[in-house]
Amino acid sequence: MSGVATRPAWSDDEGELLREVAAEFLRREAVPQLEKWAGQGHVDLEFWARAGELGLLCASIPQEYGGGGGSIAHDIVVLEEIGRAGAQCFGNIVHSGIVAHYLLSLGTEQQKRQWLPRLAAGTTIGSLAMSEPGAGSDVAAMQARAVRDGDEFVLSGSKTFITNGGTCGLVIVAAKTDPSAGSKGISLLLVDADSPGFRRGRVLDKIGLKGQDTAELFFDEVRVPADQLLGRENQGFAHLMANLRQERLLMAVEATVQTERAVALGIDYTKQRHAFGAPLRALQHVRFELADCATQATVNRTFVDDCIVRLQRGELDDSRAAMAKYWSTDTQGRVIDRILQLFGGYGYMREYPIAQLYTDSRVTRIAGGANEIMREIIARSL
Repeated sequence: MSGVATRPAWSDDEGELLREVAAEFLRREAVPQLEKWAGQGHVDLEFWARAGELGLLCASIPQEYGGGGGSIAHDIVVLEEIGRAGAQCFGNIVHSGIVAHYLLSLGTEQQKRQWLPRLAAGTTIGSLAMSEPGAGSDVAAMQARAVRDGDEFVLSGSKTFITNGGTCGLVIVAAKTDPSAGSKGISLLLVDADSPGFRRGRVLDKIGLKGQDTAELFFDEVRVPADQLLGRENQGFAHLMANLRQERLLMAVEATVQTERAVALGIDYTKQRHAFGAPLRALQHVRFELADCATQATVNRTFVDDCIVRLQRGELDDSRAAMAKYWSTDTQGRVIDRILQLFGGYGYMREYPIAQLYTDSRVTRIAGGANEIMREIIARSL
């Protein structure tokens, strides 16, 4: 299933052409590789480079920095087609939607020219390192330290659950530069993965998204040039919070597409599968389940599309972004579970896309801030 029945209000002709390119590329070059990637624990580096050649990476980054020169809507259509292809192990949501935009909004001219063309080309993969073994959603409790030493920072600490961590060439690392200041003492550093003292731990064995290299990262007195400070010193927490709006909305987009895909899978299966001498869809209960799930998917789509329009206008606030992330991912979990039930025993078999959706999608209620944190953000705004 590719594309949408009607063009969303946030898209344009150029975006829909990009959608067609992305859908064809993913159908041809990603779908046949999904099992291989799951087995090896990462997407091939060559695939990233091919995606870059086609303009599917950093589509909303200005052309002067090697990007596609489009808007965030162009990144979103690529993200949607990744979801429709079942290729969400391809960590472009972090690479193009998050890391590149941190650089674009916070980076110096030198930093942008150093890193953005490489990200857009897919020759360098980007990741964001916030979570730690003892500090997940509680960013202010992080223990990583970056001590100023002349014209360098000396970075020490560890990070975990890092998307693209096994293959990244650039890591944006959040670390304490003023430990006495709590959340007001955090800074962001651009760390080259070739830096001495940087090492990767294991690629984590997750229950889903097997082809995505979520990894542990270690920083053993890594010397980071002071000119690789991203944004203002000790303002990292504010930078993180500002950018989390877009990150959470992108997660909502991903969840919305997966919900729609689950409904489509359920419709197709219940047409083909027979029970008691008729297609499953002949049973009233099955029809009502599909009707409920389709309604939830449609309501979800309407809300998330409105949030994208608000993002384009610069009107998306923290509370609404949290609503979008929490509501869409909770809806995703409910709908996929109900659709899987319609498959019976086959729904529990990994060879069926609905089973892969079930395990791959579970993390969305945790990543980007657990949904319990989203509720707290919403409650504070009331």
